[in-house]
Amino acid sequence: MTKLALIFAVVLLLSATGLGQAQAQAQVHSAHTSGADEAIRAVLQSQADAWNHHDLELFMNGYWHSPDLTFFSGTTQTKGWKPTLERYRRSYQSEGHAMGTLSFSDLQVQSLGPDSAFVRGKFKLIMPDGKQPHGVFTLVFRKFPEGWRIIHDHTCAE
Repeated sequence: MTKLALIFAVVLLLSATGLGQAQAQAQVHSAHTSGADEAIRAVLQSQADAWNHHDLELFMNGYWHSPDLTFFSGTTQTKGWKPTLERYRRSYQSEGHAMGTLSFSDLQVQSLGPDSAFVRGKFKLIMPDGKQPHGVFTLVFRKFPEGWRIIHDHTCAE
């Protein structure tokens, strides 16, 4: 009987230790996810603020400043930070175009690891003429030394 009690005590101790490690890992992951979530939401809010002040260069700070940035709008692909900025300028700052007021909603941030995240959400523009283009987007974020940046954007207007 004492052998059985000893075996039971060892199994219980090992189980408790493993459970404790799993809980500690879950807490670390949760804390990391929470920090990433807040930082990514802050990037998106900064982008909306910049857009609403008609500052495309500041808006573009949320994107990875790289020729490898990818941006999809519907079925059109733009590759690179500078071409993406130029696309925004043509679409929203050229003659006959307006930027409107941008807002994001229904944001869902999902951590893919310590340095990457996937974001889904909705956007809405309120234009000076009363039109309200809106749609959905998916973003891939990567954490760089300078902070979280969008490395891939796929936006679809409704």
